[in-house]
Amino acid sequence: MNLHKLQEAEAYFLELYPQGFEDVGLLPIIKRHNTAKLGEQVREMFAKENFTQPDIICENFAKIVSKSTLISLFEKPKVRDMIKSMRMERKDMLCIGLYEMLYGDQKEGFDTLVEVLSFYSLAKWSIVTLIPYYFYRDKEFFIKPTTTKNIIEFFEIEGLAYKPKPSYEFYVAYKKILGSMRAEVSEKISPNDNAGFTGFLMMIMEE
Repeated sequence: MNLHKLQEAEAYFLELYPQGFEDVGLLPIIKRHNTAKLGEQVREMFAKENFTQPDIICENFAKIVSKSTLISLFEKPKVRDMIKSMRMERKDMLCIGLYEMLYGDQKEGFDTLVEVLSFYSLAKWSIVTLIPYYFYRDKEFFIKPTTTKNIIEFFEIEGLAYKPKPSYEFYVAYKKILGSMRAEVSEKISPNDNAGFTGFLMMIMEE
């Protein structure tokens, strides 16, 4: 990873927004995405006790996808249609995958989610990583394909090749790299919300 580029990006960002993510200039973006409020809703909707009711978990999954500004408008109706058409067996699989991602064996959960979403051609990074990100905003990362590819190229991250099909191995390696990058920058642009940090990287690359 090119640390010099990251340091330059930090300096430039703080020139634009001296208070970092508390800067008034960023308030419209923060308000639009409203990740804190959605995070609270996700922790309530996907509380452990709710996983005894797969129908409710699957409905909540579709609701959060529909509400999230991180998911494209093109994908939202596809997820709603998937849940409506889903057989009970696959609802159970989706429920198990989400439970393991949040509370148990993360690799098993990740692989299960990819497997069940693949039946509907919806095994996409954004959909697989959405709920874990909202549930653990300070620990998990939402992976957006274009942003991810650009980060790897722009910051010259070696030994990591992005592929469209989600894999747990890439997920773990990429999270580790982003965590190490986040540790190198000021707390002003390293809030307790990992989408904020990747948003900072995205804005800098666009500039």
